[in-house]
Amino acid sequence: MKQIRWPGIALVAVLAVLPLSISCVSSSDLDEIHTKLADIQREVLKLQQQSSSKDEVADLGAQISTQTQSLLKSEADVQVSLKELSQQIEQLQANLGDTNYRLSQLSQQITATNQELMAVRSSLGRGLASAGPSGGGNASLTEAPTDPQALYDTSYNDYLRGNYDLAILGFRRYSTNFPDTELTDNATYWTGESYFSQAKYQQAIAQFDTILNEYPRSDKTASAILKKGYAYLELGLVEQGEVQLRNVIQQFPNSDEANLARQRLAAAGR
Repeated sequence: MKQIRWPGIALVAVLAVLPLSISCVSSSDLDEIHTKLADIQREVLKLQQQSSSKDEVADLGAQISTQTQSLLKSEADVQVSLKELSQQIEQLQANLGDTNYRLSQLSQQITATNQELMAVRSSLGRGLASAGPSGGGNASLTEAPTDPQALYDTSYNDYLRGNYDLAILGFRRYSTNFPDTELTDNATYWTGESYFSQAKYQQAIAQFDTILNEYPRSDKTASAILKKGYAYLELGLVEQGEVQLRNVIQQFPNSDEANLARQRLAAAGR
């Protein structure tokens, strides 16, 4: 039997007229009416259930939306925290790189100091030998040494002690009197370091440029480029300084100086 769907108003109307017409219908008609009423009731229940399901779906959707927003906010907070942590790690790495560089410089200074002590002991031995048993020939320890190694060691010792003016005088004298030795480029480099330690950055840059122009194969080339970059940064010439740091990375990618340059650039957000 074909089901008839009754709108809500029609259902009320049927129920209203049903008592009036019930006397005019047969038993089979009543069965059919009861069947239709049962169908209508089922449809009404179904509609009610669907309406309830829609409300539940709507509530569930609202809950999901709230939870999604909360998760997105938590994710954003985590990303901010990770970014801050990454910046802190980069700064620590830069500080560690500077510390390692200073330790390396200190190691070189200790080596040079030991060499100077050996030179002084040798000079004292020669002085005592020349004085003879009578003691009438004291060697003057205040005279500037004429031996290249002794002059270099004396100048370097002045640098270690912070006597930068004396170190500059000694290294310049070395470069002038002994322009073709294996230590001439080192003397020029440490002249630049002495100026740098005095915050005379322009003079330091000039010495580092001398290394790059006159001693391109020097073992101090990478250090000269790095310290030239540092000097520009100290002068506030950020772009020129960063160019030098990138030059170190490009020309000496596996060197300690390149690592220091990378860390300095990373600390600056470059």
